[in-house]
Amino acid sequence: MERSFPVISGDSHLEIDSQNWIDRVPERYRDRAPRLLHLPDGTDAWLVEGTPLRRNSGDLYGGKGRDKWHPGGQSYLETPGTGPASQRVKEQDQDGVSAEVLFPGQQAGPRLWRCIADDDAYKAVVQAYNSWLAEDYCSEVPERLIGLGVLPWTGVDDCIAEMERCAKLGLKAVVLGVFPSGRGYPTPADDEFWAAAVDMQIPVTVHVQFDRSGPRGGKLFDYPKQSEFGRGDGGIVGQVGNDKFCRLGGVNAVQLLFSGLFDRFPTLRIDFAENQSGWLAHFYEQADERYERHWPWAEPHLGIQHLERIPSEYLREHCLWGFQGDRVGVENRYHVGVDRLIWASDFPHQESNWPESMKQIDRIFAGVPEEETYRMVCGNAVEFFQLQDCVPVWEAASEGTRA
Repeated sequence: MERSFPVISGDSHLEIDSQNWIDRVPERYRDRAPRLLHLPDGTDAWLVEGTPLRRNSGDLYGGKGRDKWHPGGQSYLETPGTGPASQRVKEQDQDGVSAEVLFPGQQAGPRLWRCIADDDAYKAVVQAYNSWLAEDYCSEVPERLIGLGVLPWTGVDDCIAEMERCAKLGLKAVVLGVFPSGRGYPTPADDEFWAAAVDMQIPVTVHVQFDRSGPRGGKLFDYPKQSEFGRGDGGIVGQVGNDKFCRLGGVNAVQLLFSGLFDRFPTLRIDFAENQSGWLAHFYEQADERYERHWPWAEPHLGIQHLERIPSEYLREHCLWGFQGDRVGVENRYHVGVDRLIWASDFPHQESNWPESMKQIDRIFAGVPEEETYRMVCGNAVEFFQLQDCVPVWEAASEGTRA
């Protein structure tokens, strides 16, 4: 089906061998940087301190074909989507996609990097990747390769410093892997980061959810009053973000709204990528329902003040959600907001349909008004990631292809 507008992926991944950027790590830390090993059986694995050798799992798909691919033992050389920038642009053309928002790799990205025990060595790895991303990779075709800067998981000051550096490098947005303080719940100290992001007008994304593993596990919220009712299921935050109907980034969104973040920063918007969207309508309804049931006891026992608005109003205004092949989510779009949903290909991961993403789009948006389809496959990402200057380039390329 021919479209009158560009299609961009709001969440793709840059699965790349660290040999591309490891020389940017200062020599005193370079031996601690992650390395890709080519094993005798033809597969690849990642070596980084603090964790066993990690064989590449199922996310290295790259359109190999469901009859050929299996979840494990994959290699970079045999996987589309893991090569240089010039190759990536050709792969976009094959898929009918005008641009991709490039999150870091999940095979060997921010979570694996944080296994590096020394904070300075870890931050050097983050900085090396970001510099390479901006100066060597995305710079080849910046209108089509929209790289996201990675923020370190070592506290508010480090987050702000690297966000400022990413902006100077020309990266259009950043991805936050944990709460800015590095804890598993929001803290007052986080406000310094959010204030900086708002002042800089730099988009902040969360890929799926904040990492709450290891030292970040435990309680969901630091309530004003300590009470037995705040433990176990997480108090009112755990009730409103209950996993019976709330999943992945939804829990983080509930944590943030109860912290008062969206009242203090009314212009803040956060993109929760790769959450799918079919569950959101039910989540929004149940969040309001359970809030009304539980806030009367939460106020005296936990010190939580009555929210200025019901949870769904905060969620609709401040949260965007990424999805792939989610026809149910598209059908329920009015409950969430057509302007709050961002389609993604997830290339080269196993959820992608490359090089046939257009077939997926035709299927999940069948019968949807063109203007609404445009919002979800292009317009919302353009507005959130501030890609307005890229649109003429995409449109010109589309005209040339049709000619």
